[in-house]
Amino acid sequence: MLIIGLTGSIATGKSTVSSLLAQPPYSLPIIDADLLARKVVEPGTPGYNAIVKYFGPSTPDLLVPTSEADGMPENGPDGRGRPLNRPALGRRVFGDDEQRRRDRAVLNGIVHPAVRREMFRAVVGGYFRGERAVVLDVPLLFESRLDRFCGTVAVVAVKDPEVQMERLMKRDPHLTREDAENRVGSQGDVREKARRSEARGAGRGVVVWNDLGRQELADEVRRAMDEIEKHSPRWWSWLLWACPPAAALLAVWGYWRNTKINQAWEEAEVRARAKL
Repeated sequence: MLIIGLTGSIATGKSTVSSLLAQPPYSLPIIDADLLARKVVEPGTPGYNAIVKYFGPSTPDLLVPTSEADGMPENGPDGRGRPLNRPALGRRVFGDDEQRRRDRAVLNGIVHPAVRREMFRAVVGGYFRGERAVVLDVPLLFESRLDRFCGTVAVVAVKDPEVQMERLMKRDPHLTREDAENRVGSQGDVREKARRSEARGAGRGVVVWNDLGRQELADEVRRAMDEIEKHSPRWWSWLLWACPPAAALLAVWGYWRNTKINQAWEEAEVRARAKL
């Protein structure tokens, strides 16, 4: 089974691409890290309790306010606690100052391990269902090093940074320009992610450019999927499904190969920075 890592940056169109891949003619199962991240911090979960314990004392608006209008009780509609106030938590962790970086690291340390466990369960489930491929939709795919587990990586990117900013502020009009810049900056330069994907080689790394409209994006998705299927045909996926030992050996080899690719990329980046 092919694992396609789908990534990008905020407001580049990754969710739209994910939606297209879930529909015919692709009909691929989507494992959405953002949805899983919400699931693992729902009231009553260990993730929720850890976030409230760390951020609660210094973030008065961390939880959604009690609303008598909609009948929400003090401990939430299901008795497990009020939901997290995500805009307030976002203001706490998005930014480049040292405190925000520390807070973001704490939040990631709470959420990421739980999300990885849910992802693993979903991938194994896809394999046993006989899926030819699954899509790991992860905004921070490279940063979390989950790309090492992927047979191919698709990056949804824009060539013009201002397109990304305009889309984000149109989508979330409550954000100031500074808030938008902080959110974009927190996920890294999407053009660097595009270069990193292409460095994996033909069929193992593709870029879906999304500077224009939806039809052009659909054409880009079709082009990218044609390239992926050219290097990983369906019959190969079925063969691996029928022979689990071969699939396991290929997974180990793929992990080793991707680790080496990452090492070469990081060494090249160090050399490039040294020349500046």
